[in-house]
Amino acid sequence: MKKKVISVLLSMAMVASLTACGGGSGDTGASDSSGDAAAQDSVPADDAAADDAAADAPAAGEDAAVTEGAAAGDNTLTVWTWDPNFNVYAIQKAAEIYAEDHEGFTVEVSEVQSDDIETRITTAVSAGDLSTLPDILLMQDNSFQKYVINYPDVYTDLTSSGIDFSQFSAAKVAYSTIDGKNYGIPFDNGAVINCVRTDILEEAGFTVDDFTDITWSDYMEKAKVVLEKTGVPMLTAQAGSPDQVMMMLQSCGSSLFNEDGTVNIEGNAELKEIMNVYVQMVKDGTLVEVTDWDQYIASLNNGTAASAMNGCWIMASITPVEDQSGKWALTNMPKLDNIANATNYSNNGGSSWAITSNCQKVDLAVDFMNSTFAGSTDLYDDVISKGALATWAPAGESEAYAQPVEFFGGDAIYAKIVEFATHTPSNITGAYYYDARDAVGVALSNICQQGADMDSEIKTAQETVEFNMGG
Repeated sequence: MKKKVISVLLSMAMVASLTACGGGSGDTGASDSSGDAAAQDSVPADDAAADDAAADAPAAGEDAAVTEGAAAGDNTLTVWTWDPNFNVYAIQKAAEIYAEDHEGFTVEVSEVQSDDIETRITTAVSAGDLSTLPDILLMQDNSFQKYVINYPDVYTDLTSSGIDFSQFSAAKVAYSTIDGKNYGIPFDNGAVINCVRTDILEEAGFTVDDFTDITWSDYMEKAKVVLEKTGVPMLTAQAGSPDQVMMMLQSCGSSLFNEDGTVNIEGNAELKEIMNVYVQMVKDGTLVEVTDWDQYIASLNNGTAASAMNGCWIMASITPVEDQSGKWALTNMPKLDNIANATNYSNNGGSSWAITSNCQKVDLAVDFMNSTFAGSTDLYDDVISKGALATWAPAGESEAYAQPVEFFGGDAIYAKIVEFATHTPSNITGAYYYDARDAVGVALSNICQQGADMDSEIKTAQETVEFNMGG
């Protein structure tokens, strides 16, 4: 397929709908349409609760616009996903590419929101009838392990499918890996980027290089200089949201859970170090908490923050301010000083495809995925126009990803982001990820806004999650 590498494609990518990864108005960096917010943690961990959820859920056949069940045609696959400008477009473009060598191949795509997909899975399992499920569906990365753990019969084991998972970011693959088995095909990139205002840094005597490959202690001192000389804080964050903490935690390969599934909050040296950094920056005024997502985005657009540190989807909220073109640069995040496994890389947001156990044409579904999302630079060269950045490493070597982006100082940011993803450490999500995430958010809020004792709040967070787990 002829590659469409043109400058307008690249500019479209910066303002396209990146909401499949994040940038919504929820209480986290992830968007409403992506379902990555804590509110998406709607599936109960036990069968009794699942039955209650199913009773309140819409009937499986209630929405006539949703194609249910496996496709009947030999060359057709049914798909559930959300966001017509992002995920729906990507799967349809993948089908178009695959059909070039597989005559008659089609996909029947139903637009189903992330939380509705999760509800429909719960309903199908509770009803003991998986026939309502499609051949392929998209799952939020942070929800993936929870659903496979709770509902293992829904998912097809792809470990020996022939898909080369080593070509994807290891951290991305880990989200859909349970007990050493692969259940998902990675899709969009949530690699963390540090976007800085070069004009504000210059006023303080710095360049983007001064904020590249550095530690948090160095970052904190330079942030004080920026604030002193410009009056602008280095960072802003939504009050009560632990996004920054979670990104920092994953950057050193640490998690809120141990490998055996037990809670790892109290006694987690990395977490306490991170919370100390966060709280100190709030005290220093170099990190300012805002009340909601709209205020967070406004701080980036109106110059009341010198940088944005978030998943790469945050670019879509930065680039619409045309008169700031050339005043931004992109680099990696700081790493923790005293942690052995600390890196300058992390992740926030993203999703992966799953093939359901209801699929009657697993070989076709696997070959389709292997030939496109796990094997086509043409696909990723095209969907970059929608802001979909790959975690499939070969895509980062294509001509489209190597093009300079004027808004970010002429840097080849797309290739850089794919590289960032390859360095990101894995973390453990499990079935109670959002419970733990919320508990840490409450602790952080109490410490920053009420002056609560950190050790006591961390202990309470641990006990809260253990209680929710029934421990």
